[in-house]
Amino acid sequence: MSDIWGKTWLRSTFRSLRYRNYRLFFAGQGVSLMGTWIQRIALPWYVFRLTGSPFLLGVVSFAGWIPAIILSPVAGAIIDRWDRYKVLLWTQVLSMAQALALSVYYFTGGSDPLVLIALSLLLGCINAFDIPARQSFVVDMVDDRKDLGNAIALNSSMFNAARLVGPSVAGIMIALTNEGICFAVNGASFIFVIGSLLAMNLREKELHGKGQAVMRVIREGFAYTFGFAPVRNIMVLLALLSFMGMPFIVLMPVFAKDVLMGGPRTYGFLMGAMGAGALIGALYLASRKDARGLTRIIAGSSVGFSIVLVAFSLSRWLVLSLVLMSFIGLGMILLTASSNTILQTIVDDDKRARVMSFYALAIVGIFPLGSLFMGFFADRFGAPLTLGFGGSICIMGSLLFASRMILNGKNDPIETLIHER
Repeated sequence: MSDIWGKTWLRSTFRSLRYRNYRLFFAGQGVSLMGTWIQRIALPWYVFRLTGSPFLLGVVSFAGWIPAIILSPVAGAIIDRWDRYKVLLWTQVLSMAQALALSVYYFTGGSDPLVLIALSLLLGCINAFDIPARQSFVVDMVDDRKDLGNAIALNSSMFNAARLVGPSVAGIMIALTNEGICFAVNGASFIFVIGSLLAMNLREKELHGKGQAVMRVIREGFAYTFGFAPVRNIMVLLALLSFMGMPFIVLMPVFAKDVLMGGPRTYGFLMGAMGAGALIGALYLASRKDARGLTRIIAGSSVGFSIVLVAFSLSRWLVLSLVLMSFIGLGMILLTASSNTILQTIVDDDKRARVMSFYALAIVGIFPLGSLFMGFFADRFGAPLTLGFGGSICIMGSLLFASRMILNGKNDPIETLIHER
């Protein structure tokens, strides 16, 4: 009986892999994400080794994220008027070129942090187009819209599996070789995802809005996204938690060293625990049959995530902190992946990239601002107090969102739209 249940669970959880295009993308992206995480670990290490400056370390990180704030709405408007498959293909080619440029710079003896900042800024600009293109492209690879949530959840599980393994591989590679090799490996990893995209068989899609002014398309997308109160509430909730809650990641080295009295290994354990929790959450979402009930998961996971953040800020025991970090990872992935699934399920296809660009802005664009906020106050009031304050604000925002979902009850317009689609 357990054998039959296990096979049924596997078929249900990984059902999107029966689509050839998605299977190709999943395999190619799985390899590429490993390279991405290797570079994400190697670049800060390289910057800090060259400069010894925590400030420049933060500047390089900030440069990699800040373009999302400026370019995401423009990117969404452009992608909705272009072929998102071609946009995604070009972002992968350009990302590969950026990684190889980093490698060449390393091996030619480059040591100017301004060049590294410029290359990080370039990657941030590429990602401002890549994220909405990638998110909105999922629907083109999955023939049955009912499997859209499964495909999104599998993407999240793949990302978190890479986050679990990639940093460890990067640490070993840096110890045995150097950062330049790490950058080169990341560049080479894009061959797999580019190859998977080229091998796809996709139906021709009608392009909308060609010839319209970009600002008009952006305004139309903004009105569409924020004119529907439930979707607006989700976006505001994501933005709040991205500013006051999710930047907890930047404080993890402080908690590992100064609060839990550990070192790099403690930091690695904390990040690994978060990744493990996120992976469990992604697999749970992948095992669900459809998108119904996800608004309740968003409400519950946002409240739970916020409460556990406050509990983590009070913990001084490593074992308890690791358990709490796993629940933080679980809540974070349930919140973001469920929101992604709902938005992609209910939006019109000709506005999909614009909606997903605002989704990316709410998460990726707000995150660096929250990181600066967290870092500024942690420097003055300490990491535990700063995180506890941020978590408390998130609790209030999450409870407000949850109360509105409860008031909607059976008349939840999002659930009605999901049922109709």
